[in-house]
Amino acid sequence: MPEPVETSSPDGVDYGWVMQTTFVITILVGAPIVAMLSINVDLPTWASRAEFAIRVGAVVWIVVALAVFAYAKRHQEE
Repeated sequence: MPEPVETSSPDGVDYGWVMQTTFVITILVGAPIVAMLSINVDLPTWASRAEFAIRVGAVVWIVVALAVFAYAKRHQEE
């Protein structure tokens, strides 16, 4: 009988958990950050708004991803 898809037996860091957690935290933390930072920036077109959101979101994503990975690495079961 095959192993169910929702289970895993990772050796070391569970990268699936890291990716899912990074996604959720980036949305929850990144959206307010982008909104707050965009208040004082002139964004006249939709293209400039999208570019701003992508640039700020990318920085938020990489910071969150590294933090979540470091957390998972530090707290992995040995």
